[in-house]
Amino acid sequence: MQVREVNSGAAWREAREKILEAARRREIDLVPVWRLDRWGRSVTDLLATLQELEHLGVGFVSLTEALDLTTVAGRAMAAILAVFASFEREVLQERTRAGLAHARENGKRLGRPATAPVHAAEIRKLHRAGASKSEIARRLKIGHTSVRRILA
Repeated sequence: MQVREVNSGAAWREAREKILEAARRREIDLVPVWRLDRWGRSVTDLLATLQELEHLGVGFVSLTEALDLTTVAGRAMAAILAVFASFEREVLQERTRAGLAHARENGKRLGRPATAPVHAAEIRKLHRAGASKSEIARRLKIGHTSVRRILA
C-alpha cells in the first residue's frame, strides 16, 4: 500500500488515518515516511502514534533522516528530532504572529484588498440604469454579495 498526502497543516489527515487503520488490522508491518515531521504535527501527536505503531508491532522508518524506529537508538533519536521539529514549528509561528502584530502597529492593512468599495459609485450608477445585481457583479468582476452589500 502506498499513500501520498500533500495537504500541509491539515488537522484531520485522512491518508495517515488509513495507514493507522491498516496497522490496527495488522495489514502492514512497516510505515516508511519521507521525513519524520511529515508524520506528526506535534511532539505529542508524533509520540502517541509512534507508540501505537510500536505496540502494534509495526516498524517505522524515516527515509531522509535514516531513522529506523525498530531499534532502541532509532527511537531515542526520533524523540530528540521530534522535540526540535516542534520547537522549529513553534518559533516560526511566534515570528509570524510578531510580524503581523508589527505590521498592524505600523498601520499596515492585512488581508485581501477591498475591491468592491472601489467600484461603489459605478455599482450605484449601473443599478440606477436598471442593471441587475448579477449583471453588475459580472461586468465589474466582483462578488454578488459585495454588490448587494453596497446597494443595501
